[in-house]
Amino acid sequence: MSRRVPCVGAIIVDAAGALLLVQRGHEPGRGLWSVPGGRVEAGENDTAALVREVREETGLDVTVGRLVGRVTRPGLGGAVYDIADYACEIVGGELRAGDDAAGVRWCVDLHALPLTDGLLDALTAWGIMTSRS
Repeated sequence: MSRRVPCVGAIIVDAAGALLLVQRGHEPGRGLWSVPGGRVEAGENDTAALVREVREETGLDVTVGRLVGRVTRPGLGGAVYDIADYACEIVGGELRAGDDAAGVRWCVDLHALPLTDGLLDALTAWGIMTSRS
């Protein structure tokens, strides 16, 4: 039986419809672009984990809103990442790549970047981005 790892992701869209993405600096998915997020640490709830991860990866402070959707993805060493993605709003900070993020940027055309597996499909299914975005 595979080990389940609780994770969170932040769906942050600006007024122009651009999505905030981070370039993963480590495996899994090193070099690929995804939404900010990561593992929920012991003693954290989803909200605390998401605020911490977004600050670490992007330098931004956020408030966490509604649950947008859930996905599972294969992790390292046979683990399965159970990811809960939440809508978030920026309330402070300064955008910069940090922690394990190799880059950070706003993106409207998601086809222009190499994305983590299943990201565009999930965002399209949840109505966040269109398949043409």
